[in-house]
Amino acid sequence: MSNKKDIQSEEDIQLMVNSFYDKVNKHHSLSYFFNEYVKIDWKHHLPKMYDFWSSLLLGTMRYSGQPFPKHLALPLKKENFDDWLALFFETVDEHFSGPVADEAKIRASNIARIFISRMGLGEPVKN
Repeated sequence: MSNKKDIQSEEDIQLMVNSFYDKVNKHHSLSYFFNEYVKIDWKHHLPKMYDFWSSLLLGTMRYSGQPFPKHLALPLKKENFDDWLALFFETVDEHFSGPVADEAKIRASNIARIFISRMGLGEPVKN
């Protein structure tokens, strides 16, 4: 039995998102897309990610937008999605355990699968 709690609050969402993007920023290939290719404004991007995951996992419905078109223009490969998903799972598992944490991983897997498929990058990732 894990002593980790489930994702239950906005603070939990922020911890998950901040921890995940800390890993992304240190990753050998993913950091390139955010910091060099797109030159993302983190102060603007992170609150959007809080809203996105809060909407999906806590039902707040704060996020409105279409993330796919923004990713379509990037020179991403399937391996980038595999790395993204591995870091996401690692982050969730480090901090949380429970049905909502499991749902976060399912949602992330589905997002990766849809993006890979729609971008024509090969076989979808497995859950």
